[in-house]
Amino acid sequence: MANLTIVVDKQVLKRARIKAIGDGTSVNAVLRDYLERYANGSQAEAALASFAELARRSSAGSGPGGRTWSREEIHDRSTLR
Repeated sequence: MANLTIVVDKQVLKRARIKAIGDGTSVNAVLRDYLERYANGSQAEAALASFAELARRSSAGSGPGGRTWSREEIHDRSTLR
């Protein structure tokens, strides 16, 4: 493996380290994975892969029974006013 040196704002790096710790990884691993995806495919593919990974890690959900909406609820615009 080769080493890479980059210049990043201190605050950006600090936030990235905190986020990486929360995700159970490291900034180095995040950058390595990103560069591998970037080199092997388009940016759109890399973005989709990142989104899919975030979705897999997410604890968000609609509850044990799931959530369904009626057609009227989906198209209800009254709350947008």
